[in-house]
Amino acid sequence: MKNNMNKLSNILLLLITGLWACTGTNGDVDASGNFEAEEVIVSAEAAGKLLAFDVEEGAALEAKKVVGLIDTTQLYLRKKQLQYSIRAVIARKPNVPVQLAALREQIETTTREKKRIESLLKDDAATKKQLDDITSQLDVLQRQYDATQSSLTVSTQSIQSETLPLQAQLDQVQDQLEKSKIVNPLSGTVLTKYVEKDEVTAPGKALYKIANLETMTLRAYLTGNQLPQVKLGQSVEVLVDDGKGLKSYPGTIAWISDKAEFTPKTIQTKEERANLVYAVKITVKNDGYLKLGMYGDVKLNEQLTKSN
Repeated sequence: MKNNMNKLSNILLLLITGLWACTGTNGDVDASGNFEAEEVIVSAEAAGKLLAFDVEEGAALEAKKVVGLIDTTQLYLRKKQLQYSIRAVIARKPNVPVQLAALREQIETTTREKKRIESLLKDDAATKKQLDDITSQLDVLQRQYDATQSSLTVSTQSIQSETLPLQAQLDQVQDQLEKSKIVNPLSGTVLTKYVEKDEVTAPGKALYKIANLETMTLRAYLTGNQLPQVKLGQSVEVLVDDGKGLKSYPGTIAWISDKAEFTPKTIQTKEERANLVYAVKITVKNDGYLKLGMYGDVKLNEQLTKSN
């Protein structure tokens, strides 16, 4: 509702300006409007006390700059607790090489004994039963080794799996720690500051409003008769009163509304109530003089208008 009332007020003022322009010295002005910019409200993503907040209204901030910090004491302690828990779980993992070393040594010893018996058997210094017994003993040792290795592997994997939920919680805490840093999202100028250092904030609470004022947008309204004269990317002239006269800026049409709006009925005659206007956005490079809410006039580029 508030946005509709603002839009209605803008159209009313623009129409009054247009009527004045038709009878005043600026009769060649095609449209009028006011300057705006893409405003971003930066909000907190964590709860806690603002330990640092380096933001001032009117200050220019760079993108990705850390401008504040929310208290992270509890998160830091939670992170340490999870790290200790993970270490405790990992400490239960069996030392597989050490536990298999004894069986491996027995297998190697039995293998050497089998080879010795095989050699003696060739010289009839050993019996076939001795060879069968040592072979059976070697098979039992090998099965014990395989079973122990499999059991230790399963145990290791099970203990490793126990660390996965803890690691996920640790990652979650680390993400919360990162979100405790207030990072400016875009290069621009601080328009409004909502909080101060040492205040307690919460997720979603607005901290400050910022906008890139290097390129301003003039929102103006064209009549249905003027609409065929404009196109996206068209160059136009924007005029601003600097107190000494009209200052000219080059502008580019960046957006044309695809929906018409009725002119306000409160100040129009019966015939004019059927008129429709179309909103357009014109980007203008700011030299530092243009301000939000400032009014400007638009003159369509004559050469492009005629070529259309």
